[in-house]
Amino acid sequence: MNSVFRKTAAALLGVVAVVLLAAAAGPARATTIERVVTPKGIEAWLVRAPSVPLVAMEFAFRGGAAQDPADRAGLANMVASLLDEGAGDLDAHAFHRRLESKAIELNATAYRDSVVGSLRTLTEHRDEAFGLLRLALTAPRFDSEAVERIRADILAALRRDGTNPGEMAGRTWWETAFAGHPYGRINRGSVDSVQAIGIADLKGYAARVFARDNLKIAVVGNIDAETVARLVDDVFGALPAKAQLVPVPQAVPADLGRRVPVDIDVPQSTLLLGGIGIPRNDPDFIPAYVVNHILGGGSFSSRLYREVREERGLAYGVSSSLVPLKSAALFFVSTATRADRVDQSMAVIEAEIRRMAEQGPSAEELTQAKSFLKGSYALSFDTSLKVANQLVLIQLDDLGIDYIDRRNAMIEAVTLDDAKRVAKRFLSGPFLAAVAGRSAAAAAPGPASAAPPPPPTPPVRGQ
Repeated sequence: MNSVFRKTAAALLGVVAVVLLAAAAGPARATTIERVVTPKGIEAWLVRAPSVPLVAMEFAFRGGAAQDPADRAGLANMVASLLDEGAGDLDAHAFHRRLESKAIELNATAYRDSVVGSLRTLTEHRDEAFGLLRLALTAPRFDSEAVERIRADILAALRRDGTNPGEMAGRTWWETAFAGHPYGRINRGSVDSVQAIGIADLKGYAARVFARDNLKIAVVGNIDAETVARLVDDVFGALPAKAQLVPVPQAVPADLGRRVPVDIDVPQSTLLLGGIGIPRNDPDFIPAYVVNHILGGGSFSSRLYREVREERGLAYGVSSSLVPLKSAALFFVSTATRADRVDQSMAVIEAEIRRMAEQGPSAEELTQAKSFLKGSYALSFDTSLKVANQLVLIQLDDLGIDYIDRRNAMIEAVTLDDAKRVAKRFLSGPFLAAVAGRSAAAAAPGPASAAPPPPPTPPVRGQ
């Protein structure tokens, strides 16, 4: 980040926080989300913060790494990585100089179901910032020099991953759970698939995925609706009207009940246990979100943290999460522990999952979790980019423009009976576990969970 922008932004973030933190505590009273529809029919959500001379925009295209061809895994990631590497008549160096000279931040990341980008600028450089983004999206260069430089960076990271137990546990889990499905391919791809990606592949992905009908936009800052409409049309109006997305079939993780070892000669092993979760549009998602917080999503207050770290000292940290993807709903627990304590850690985690599935939370745990989740929601809104990010996530999840107003009431409405019923639904197992570390720990036999399979059922961001 440019040093001038860093200093200016730091001085202003306190003002932003005061204005925006109130949004979650009393969203209907403290902030207004305006739906802006441009002359070209593009929708954007706007939160005005006129006292802060910054403009932040987050945008997302549905598709993401799930749109990578099977032999070109990592394509979406490479496209996103090249977004600021030259466009129009500006090569990579010239494009970077233009960004840096005006302290403009432009970033993009490819996730499984979307490519998400962000733009942040001082108000005085707003038009130039949006103009550079327009070039990046509508006239990307994908010059050979930039492509090969980014490819080399990705390949180096992939090779480092081979000695990282956390990365290898994750890669193994996804490849095992979703073999033959787009979710089974890691976002960054493999050494072979990244080496196979050509400039024509990069251009083809951008042309297929960057379109207006799969686009979500949020703008926050010192800007009015009329200006947002003009700039959004200028940036995105020339994109194709419709994306050419390949359907991604609904799926559930396979090989549940297995433990898959990954032999890496490191002293500490990583354990990733996952199974079927609750879809984001399911009425049971909010109760499941509360239950997950009590089990392992609440950091220092969670059952897993207490039992795994505080009571037994098996790991520095342990957490659980719900991951509602577009075509699969998942639940995860992850931790890292000494190689010779993997079995004990696994047994404690499984016992706590079973206990929650069979008994549910206590009334006191439920009350405390609801209070925390309602109060802490404000932390998702303490900077302009966080606000924009939350608004885009709400759009991607089709939750409605009034979700922020409704969210805390939905959490408060969760009853003890709801929590117990939903805990049994998504925590009854079985689970697939990937364990990366020394073979003596990783190769321990036996299933990851002896619990009975769940009943048939048709992912954690700031929920």
